[in-house]
Amino acid sequence: MNETPPIDEFAALDATAQARLVRSGEVSALELVDAAIARIERGNEVLNAVIHERFERAREEARGTLPDGPFRGVPFLLKDLDGYSAGDPYHAGNRALAEAGYVAPADSYLTTKFRQAGLVLLGRTNTPEFGLMPTTEPLTRGPSRNPWNLQHSTGGSSGGSAAAVAAGFVPMAHAGDGGGSIRIPASACGLVGLKPTRGRHSIGPEAGEAWGGLVARMALTRTVRDCATVLQAIQGPMPGDPYTAPPPLRPYPDEIVTPGRRLRIGFTTVAGDPACATSRECVQAVQQTARHLESLGHQVEEARPAAWQSPESFEATLAHFMVAYGVWTAAELDRVGALIGRPLTEDDVEPGTWIIAEPGRSATGLDYLAAIECFHRVSRETATFWADRGFDLLLTPTVPEPPPLLGQFHDDTNPLAGLMRSSQIIPFVAPFNITGQPAISLPLHSSEAGLPIGVQFVAASYREDLLLALAAELESTLPWATAPVVPNS
Repeated sequence: MNETPPIDEFAALDATAQARLVRSGEVSALELVDAAIARIERGNEVLNAVIHERFERAREEARGTLPDGPFRGVPFLLKDLDGYSAGDPYHAGNRALAEAGYVAPADSYLTTKFRQAGLVLLGRTNTPEFGLMPTTEPLTRGPSRNPWNLQHSTGGSSGGSAAAVAAGFVPMAHAGDGGGSIRIPASACGLVGLKPTRGRHSIGPEAGEAWGGLVARMALTRTVRDCATVLQAIQGPMPGDPYTAPPPLRPYPDEIVTPGRRLRIGFTTVAGDPACATSRECVQAVQQTARHLESLGHQVEEARPAAWQSPESFEATLAHFMVAYGVWTAAELDRVGALIGRPLTEDDVEPGTWIIAEPGRSATGLDYLAAIECFHRVSRETATFWADRGFDLLLTPTVPEPPPLLGQFHDDTNPLAGLMRSSQIIPFVAPFNITGQPAISLPLHSSEAGLPIGVQFVAASYREDLLLALAAELESTLPWATAPVVPNS
């Protein structure tokens, strides 16, 4: 590897600061875009974060008239999953889509809102096949590498986006979360990762909901103000949505201007999965955060949702989840087959993907409805932590261990290896995909080896305002570190 040249002056700026430069006339959108492209070209061969480039189209768009949104002229990347951008590849980590050269016919509503915010799309980022794994190591494209340590996972499924933001390629990038896929990469790469409330934004027009409502979409950012502003830009219903969250009482950026009220916060380092042990460093991260919150005047006590306290309840929920997970995966294979004009075969997908889908093909409608009703029951039980016990927020580890080494999620002799390893990563995040509650991972700590460790805060449904206000307070009192500059390719 060559010695790294000095990074350009824009790389350290968040999206809000970059947009201010464009608005003031100090720089042009094209200058920001050219600088971001140069950073990608310098470091992407090492990180393998960006897998589809649209650099010349981005330059043309930057030269033209961009929408006068809050991020006018700011370079941005879309994850190669969770939405379309017209005329661009959409491969979702899958070889059949890639070999067919599938191109998206139109923008998703989310992409439209990103464009309306003034963002300039530079390309698409790496993702595991169909977003099924909490690491980004697809067999078709190879692994994305963590800028903090290239031997470690970026998390998944938004790992390519996380690597790109952590390395300073762009100040923020699109991400989606069906079982932790925003928050896990945020924790692994030292970023802010908010999963919004179910129904906060539209996932149309391709679908009314994804994974039975478990999937939400947003962006990975380096700062809380960027997170609040992008949430404001994408929130709200679109025609035909089956349901929508109520609008915020005031714009999300307003929530971070002044300190919020003192909160009652419960914390736990014990997952609902009795087989999952939380590492010492992740326990310490939560405990240190709890002590800091107390020093800020918040009421903090050790407590966890009642739904997490019964091993029998966990086992029943897991059994129903595996049914639904298989159904969703089988349905996705059918959808992709329709896109390319032929049914997918076992040779078209990774072994782990096929084995997840197989039980879904044999599940009955009654099996699936039983799974959905189980999720609803668990959601009601979990909600009592906020509704009846009077807590404002729950603090947990985001992931029960520091970012794992690459290579732990594939085993040529055991197609279930990835699924088994994944179960050790998701126990604190996946429950809130089931409940639909908003949750945020903040990069407040690091391991003894210098890897990021995030902590998660969870609010009652529709209370992103509380998460953002507290996140801003913590950002100002416990500033987080940024990833080292990635060497030249």
